[in-house]
Amino acid sequence: MRAGLPFLKGFAGFRAAWIRSDIPAGLAIATVAVPSAIAYPAIAGLPAEVGIYSSLFPLIGYALFGPSRQLIVGPDAATMTVLAAVLTTMSATGGPERVVGASLLALAVGIMCLLAGRLRFGVVAAFLSKPILLGFISGVSISILVGQIGRFTGLKIEAEGLLTPIIELVAKAGAIHWPSVALGGALLALLLLLGRWKSPIPGPLVVVTVAVLASWAFGFEAMGIKVVGPIPEGFPVPSFPFDANLSIRETLLGAAAVWLVSFGSGIVAARSFGARGKFDVDPDAELAGLGAANIASSLFSGFPVTVSDSRTAVNLSVGGRSQLAGIVAALSLAAMLLYLNDALRILPVPALGAILVAAALSLIDLRGFAELWRISRMEFAFALIAMWGALSLGVLNGVIVAVAATLAYVLLKEMRPRDALLGRIPGRRGFYKLHRAPAARPLPGVAVCMIQGSLLFFNVDYVRERLRTIATELPAGTRWFILDASAIAQVDSTAATMLDEAREDLAERGIRLGIAELHKEPTEILQRSGVLGKIGGSMIFEDLEDIVPALERSGGP
Repeated sequence: MRAGLPFLKGFAGFRAAWIRSDIPAGLAIATVAVPSAIAYPAIAGLPAEVGIYSSLFPLIGYALFGPSRQLIVGPDAATMTVLAAVLTTMSATGGPERVVGASLLALAVGIMCLLAGRLRFGVVAAFLSKPILLGFISGVSISILVGQIGRFTGLKIEAEGLLTPIIELVAKAGAIHWPSVALGGALLALLLLLGRWKSPIPGPLVVVTVAVLASWAFGFEAMGIKVVGPIPEGFPVPSFPFDANLSIRETLLGAAAVWLVSFGSGIVAARSFGARGKFDVDPDAELAGLGAANIASSLFSGFPVTVSDSRTAVNLSVGGRSQLAGIVAALSLAAMLLYLNDALRILPVPALGAILVAAALSLIDLRGFAELWRISRMEFAFALIAMWGALSLGVLNGVIVAVAATLAYVLLKEMRPRDALLGRIPGRRGFYKLHRAPAARPLPGVAVCMIQGSLLFFNVDYVRERLRTIATELPAGTRWFILDASAIAQVDSTAATMLDEAREDLAERGIRLGIAELHKEPTEILQRSGVLGKIGGSMIFEDLEDIVPALERSGGP
């Protein structure tokens, strides 16, 4: 599939029989979307109606231009937390200015998605590894938990970070509104119990319904419990988001951070659902769909969105077959905005806090950490670093820490490529690693060494020392040192210089350097650097098997 705008791909192969499953799936998606649509904007300090706009219009954008028939887009807790940090750096204090800032970021993220899709940058999705995302999203989740203190207690918590809000809570303990605490705690307990009982009705929907009915029956607002308040009726007028007071530089940098996290976590979710639903996920094509969804959100006063795990899970469980389910969900949300406005107005704020706490707890994957600990202590450490970055340095700086941790992880893996000496097993073709095949024996007079990794500027010193160490341990009478380059995908100019130095070192010991199974790109680099010319054509082998007849022709054993 080509990167670009895959128009109506989400309806590919549509059959009339699918309507019977797509309509119920769309209604179920809308049902699940309502609680998060109202709750998630609170993370970024945005009004509730913005969450409804951001849940409605992106569904239409993705349905028209998204490549997948079953993925569903919408607000995401991790993306919202990064968005909150970015809006703070942009000095978007509140009110209309903050909404415009969020919409402008959605527009920038959408354009970045389209450009990245055209340039086939979907590979960036693999850049944030699973351990890094696990740690980062866990850190974001803990930040969300801390951010709900004010909604549960009725206090205005001004401190940011991990510990300072808790310290401020202790200092203001005398002003805690205990009815709000009781309501929030009860609703959270109900959510957790429904999740444990695997309720067929989504827990957040039950909590919203119960909270609205209780608020109507007992007059929570008169009791001092904060409520959502008036929500504008109808739909926003399509407009291009612009605010001359917002810095273009900060907007672009912030949008890049939001894009990286939203696309990274979104594509991980998409691939997980693809494996479960047995459908392919093309990151480059998904960029086009997410670009259309974010642009649609921005034009209707919405914020950045990505692949929604909860809504996609509901779609798959109910049996949605095409993006008609997304269209039905969008129409259902529109009807809710028009006809359920009064009910949403009296929704108590502690209910939003309970939904967000439950969502944050679901994102903290303790089993994932335990699995990492069992599989790789190094990856476990990087997951903790990413989590620490999001908690200690703030979510926005945490993105930088997560990326830096990924780079460090990749470099550590590549800085010390493994090597192995090869030999032959009598009576069998091929070469075998001496340390793994006890029956293998080295060729008389020849050392064959395999380097398992690219030779680049950051690992050539290590490889040089390994080659010197191996050379000093070779038995007397060794005439040739053959480098098996079958696993060397890349070579740069620094590595070319190192290989020439290795050739000279071996020559001083009376040993000739040869290279076998060299790939095309490394061959071109070594030719232009003159290294292959110094080695000589007679010591360049297309295949390791060519070494034996060449050795015989040279008069060797």
